Amino acid sequence: MNILIYGDTQTSPSLRHEVPISIGDPFLYLEADGRRAVLTNALEDERIARDAPELERMLEDQLGRDELIGSGLTRGEIERELCARAAKRFGITEAIVPPTFPLALADRLRDGGVSLTPDEDVFIGRRRTKSAAEMKGIRRAADAALAAMAAAATLLRESEIDDGRLIWSGAPLTAEVVRDRMRDVCARAGAPAPPDIMVEAMGPDPAGGHDPGAGPLPPHTPIEIDLWPRDESTGCWADMTRAFVRGDISDPIAEIHALVLDAHERVCAAARPGAGCADLYGMACDVFEAAGHPTGRTKAPGETLREGFFFGLGHGVGLEVHEDPPLGRSGSASLIAGDVIAVEPGTSVKQFGGTRVEDLLLVTEDGNERLTGSFPYGLVP
Repeated sequence: MNILIYGDTQTSPSLRHEVPISIGDPFLYLEADGRRAVLTNALEDERIARDAPELERMLEDQLGRDELIGSGLTRGEIERELCARAAKRFGITEAIVPPTFPLALADRLRDGGVSLTPDEDVFIGRRRTKSAAEMKGIRRAADAALAAMAAAATLLRESEIDDGRLIWSGAPLTAEVVRDRMRDVCARAGAPAPPDIMVEAMGPDPAGGHDPGAGPLPPHTPIEIDLWPRDESTGCWADMTRAFVRGDISDPIAEIHALVLDAHERVCAAARPGAGCADLYGMACDVFEAAGHPTGRTKAPGETLREGFFFGLGHGVGLEVHEDPPLGRSGSASLIAGDVIAVEPGTSVKQFGGTRVEDLLLVTEDGNERLTGSFPYGLVP
């Protein structure tokens, strides 16, 4: 199977999987008959040789770049012509490409007699089993998430309750203060977290979406902490969630959280090679439906749920924070050894609020390893 990928490794996870270096300018990756190569330039040549010595390197200058510049072509036309020459030199007349392969480059290659077939499944399959370097990056990101979650719990635990507010260091404790502390911890660990990580109050009539949360945090109310740091060295992500209540825990919230933990533990116990992703989702639905909570499985066609278990169970994590395999109603795949998945059941009741718990799991030959499971699951911070 011949492969062509064009892009940069900061925005193309398919390319970053093959060329494990952060390169901001787009370039061509070629694979044929067991050979792997990149079309590059003097700016990147030495570090590709150092950090990815298994790759052959074709330099643009050796393919006539100076001649093309002198011909008056535009920069884009020059780049596409160089890619066509590289494919010809590599002996590629047909290739599999990602669905994101640039149309203009595809047209140029096809004009030159190269047959291109977009095939998303090929690239999904290549990325599901992580390289050793990627797994090290995921573990570093998971460690950063654990440290940041501990910092968030400390802020909540050390805050005082005063007149319906949480007070920390003499001022109201806000979502922004907690978020900034977590991002600082992640950055110092070499795995920065984006600015929209979630610190959201999940009391009555909870938002329940991807709102990052803002303003003063209330006592006696579930606070959902969802963070996803990214390892700087490899570009790989982690993802985890916990819920905390600083103050009194009501019986309805305790019951909701017990359901969430039940669903979480059942799924984690069943996650192993061969387990169907949709079946795992169904196991979580069984728990919530038995307690009378609506789920994506019980809703009417076209209905939009605002409470209950209305989202997917989880997703793959790697060079994207949300990648294959999906754990939900559309999850037609089965788990394989080497998958890294986020398992994140949750539910809410409009009158009381809700909670969610998320762990990062590495699927092993005989089960799974919880990469974030060392952090407690209780509501008390």
